[in-house]
Amino acid sequence: MFKRSPPGKSYAYASKSDQVHEDDDDQADGADTDSQETVIGATASEPRPLPVRRDTPGDVSEISPLLATTPPESQGGYGASHGISHGSDLEGQKPPTRRSWLASMADSFRRMEGWASRIASTIVHPSHWDRHALWEAVFVAPVACLPAVVVGLLLNILDALSYGMILFPLGSPIFASLGSAGISMFYVSCIISQFTFSAGSIFKGGIGSELIEVVPFFHNMAATIADAVGEDKPEAVIATTITSYALSAILTGAVFYLMGRFRFGYLVGFIPRHILIGCIGGVGLFLVATGFEVTARLEGSFNYDLDTLHRLTRADTLALWIIPLALAVILFTAQSRITSKYFLPLYILAIPAVFYASTAAFNLLDPQKLRDGGWVFEGPPAGEPWWYFYTLYKFELVQWGAIVQCVPAMLALTFFGVLHVPINVPALALNTGEDHANLDHELKLHGYSNLLAGMAGSIQNYLVYSNSLFFMRSGGNTRLAGVELASFTFLVMLTGPSLIGFIPVMMVGVLIFDLGFELLVEAVWQPRKKLKLAEYLTVLAIVLVMGTYDFVVGIGVGILLAFASLTFQTSRVSAIRATYSGEVVGSTVRRNPTQQHYLRQVGRQISIIKLSGYLFFGTIVGVEDRIRALIADDEFSRRPIKFLILDLWLVTGVDYSAAEVFNTISRLLNGKRIELVISGIDPEHGLGRTLRTVGLGAEGIEVKLMQELNSALEYCENELLKTLYLNQQESASARTASTANLDVPQPPCAHQARDLLASSPRRDHLREAARLSLKQVDARLSTRWQSFTQPVRLMLQIFHDVSDKNEDFWFRAAPYFRRAAYPAGTVLFRRGERAEGFYLVEAGVLRAEYDLPQGWLFESIVASTTCGELPFFSETNRTATCVVERDCVVWLMDAEGWARLQKEEADVAQELLRISLKMTSERMSVITSYTLTMAG
Repeated sequence: MFKRSPPGKSYAYASKSDQVHEDDDDQADGADTDSQETVIGATASEPRPLPVRRDTPGDVSEISPLLATTPPESQGGYGASHGISHGSDLEGQKPPTRRSWLASMADSFRRMEGWASRIASTIVHPSHWDRHALWEAVFVAPVACLPAVVVGLLLNILDALSYGMILFPLGSPIFASLGSAGISMFYVSCIISQFTFSAGSIFKGGIGSELIEVVPFFHNMAATIADAVGEDKPEAVIATTITSYALSAILTGAVFYLMGRFRFGYLVGFIPRHILIGCIGGVGLFLVATGFEVTARLEGSFNYDLDTLHRLTRADTLALWIIPLALAVILFTAQSRITSKYFLPLYILAIPAVFYASTAAFNLLDPQKLRDGGWVFEGPPAGEPWWYFYTLYKFELVQWGAIVQCVPAMLALTFFGVLHVPINVPALALNTGEDHANLDHELKLHGYSNLLAGMAGSIQNYLVYSNSLFFMRSGGNTRLAGVELASFTFLVMLTGPSLIGFIPVMMVGVLIFDLGFELLVEAVWQPRKKLKLAEYLTVLAIVLVMGTYDFVVGIGVGILLAFASLTFQTSRVSAIRATYSGEVVGSTVRRNPTQQHYLRQVGRQISIIKLSGYLFFGTIVGVEDRIRALIADDEFSRRPIKFLILDLWLVTGVDYSAAEVFNTISRLLNGKRIELVISGIDPEHGLGRTLRTVGLGAEGIEVKLMQELNSALEYCENELLKTLYLNQQESASARTASTANLDVPQPPCAHQARDLLASSPRRDHLREAARLSLKQVDARLSTRWQSFTQPVRLMLQIFHDVSDKNEDFWFRAAPYFRRAAYPAGTVLFRRGERAEGFYLVEAGVLRAEYDLPQGWLFESIVASTTCGELPFFSETNRTATCVVERDCVVWLMDAEGWARLQKEEADVAQELLRISLKMTSERMSVITSYTLTMAG
């Protein structure tokens, strides 16, 4: 709120010493002295009230924010510069408008202008000075950063010597004299990137620099241009080459910015964490190898062969690398015991002091001999300014056709940078404990940095993981330290590269070795007990390949190994979540007692397999094996099945290999005359479309695709009920009449009847179950029931399995029911309504829908069953909405009839209550079984 206050009014709290001169300050600043418009009072004990908005009553509406907005007089001042105007919504009641980057930059410049004016005001008015804060800001903080800045400066100088000097292929006569120019180009890019990252990166101590791995790409471009232009035109070759370097930086910057702008940084989330750990170890091994290269003066790169071993063990080389290696081991060991942040820089700075003191004591202080012996770095030619490389930009000599030939190399270089940054940023965040790193933001910063570097005629730069980690561990984890580092690097560049000729090689070698040791321990030793064996072996493989062969290849090997490990581990997790039999779980259709008894007997011919997760070539194999075992001869003869339901409700996706296996499964099942039903998918979208695309069901083998497991179970049960229906048709007319109300979708046609009556273990089992169910019903039913009028006949059919009362008893209940017919689509009652009726369903089908906070469920209520008994008898609200699915006829007992029944026929009412509890218990068992099946 203070931030959005109008200019000319001071809302910042001041110290007690400042308050003495407050009135003078207000007059000098031109501030309003109104007591209602200031915060700090005349004395420290009397704080002034906050500013109050003076709106007129007409300004207030139902959308007015509770907090005060900026007064109108602030328009065009500080508030306007911050995008605040009269009526702006401080509470966020209005959606923020998207502002262009030009407006954002304008705001930034206005803020800088405001800071500059406040600084100028402070300088002009010494009464504003806080001496303690001034001392801290001007002297203490910058001096505290100096040890880390010195370490960072040494790293920059080392990188300039290692990377910048070989920016051009010095082995070619055309580029042999451009070592110092490469160093200057490196410094320019380094300074630009350092200012950029220090200003905006989440890593306050991040260091921007060139990567050594990009040098081969530069050499490739230089060789391509030399071949295209011709070595007889050295100036044109150099001008074209250096121009291609700058253009490649611009291209890299554009790609980085676009990646961050369109939020492609999320892709790094697909990189397993142990690959990042392996990359850290690979950088560590690379640094150790680089340490040997630098200290032992090895020509070319460090190779793991006998020739390199021979060169390292020569008499004139042995001491060059043993001394810095020993000093690095001492430093690495001591750092685990000494926790002071000043120990590392002091140790490093002591090395040149001791080196020159020792050489002077032994009368060996001859700079040229020390350089020739490899103890001190070689300096550049005398008198060459740092800006010499700008004189090489002769655009009239540039051969643009040759630059076009370098475009593939530029794209490869850009891709290499894109590969590094999404790894360096998360790795640095992992090691520094930064949980709020935004890769997209860092990518845009890389874009800005490289675009500016390219426009300045320099080369690519990146947030360097190793240098940044070293700098921050040395105490440079502040933006001020980064700015100081850029400033000192600029001063080193201005002095020219002549200072390089006085830096001992061992000092640089100790730095390289120590950091390499730290990264190797962090990546190889510490995670050995945290990672799984396969993951740890992947880390070791990445470290070895990156350190001994190639950085990018190491990452590729790591990704391939991670993929193989993931495939292996995922394949061991079965995609089969659960298996059920139709004996255990059935549909939620509310069927009459005859159907229920029959389905309990034949439910074993339905097998349900629930799958989960993502089905791919590694997990679908287990599913196929389980199905093959299910239909194997021994198992099939013991438990023959007619339907196999594969429920894919919990499956997130299917790859092509897994989808093809479904075709194999359908053929295997068809060979056993088993019908495949796939539930939990939409036939026209998602998984259903994927399965249709691979030809499932297109080979003349019918496969049912259904959206819900309940529908699949209902379909299978209806198919099994057809055998019961046929047995009824073969029974005597009395038996047929007594069970004519069974809910079977369509009577089987002639050829279906022949199939159902044919002999097989499954069909024999169905017919025997139908015979037993009808026989059990006949044992309780009597032919004289057919002469009874409704609803007595209906009550005898429905209640015979849960009550032992005879027809005389139920005749007494008949007068309390009334007949009602409803067309399809009628809503009998809704969820939440008071229960006003109890229904006996004579014909048709009802659908009860349960839309609960826990989920949605439905059950079909067919003829010869009841509906709505529990809420009615318990006098509670409806728990479901009941809709007529097919034209139905019901017998209704309303509240008035129930009240009369309790008064006039108390024993009948008591029996109805007992029956309703039994039937409710049965329905709860069915619903619970199905619900647990869905959850499993």
